[in-house]
Amino acid sequence: MSLSNSRNRLTGISRELLKQWQDTQEVWNDRKCREFDTQYMQPLMDAVDNASVAMQDLDKILNKLRADCEYE
Repeated sequence: MSLSNSRNRLTGISRELLKQWQDTQEVWNDRKCREFDTQYMQPLMDAVDNASVAMQDLDKILNKLRADCEYE
């Protein structure tokens, strides 16, 4: 599996998780819910966003390396 495919999969899975979490918040919306969101969900989504950006940057670097190796 390519890095680009892995990034797309991670993004898709995290969107599905976020949708499920939003659905859950419709029936569970108290102090503990907000604590869970702050302590777990927000940091997780931030980490996924950071990982996605890093994977995109790494994919660009790897593609450049491949192109440079093929050129020589």
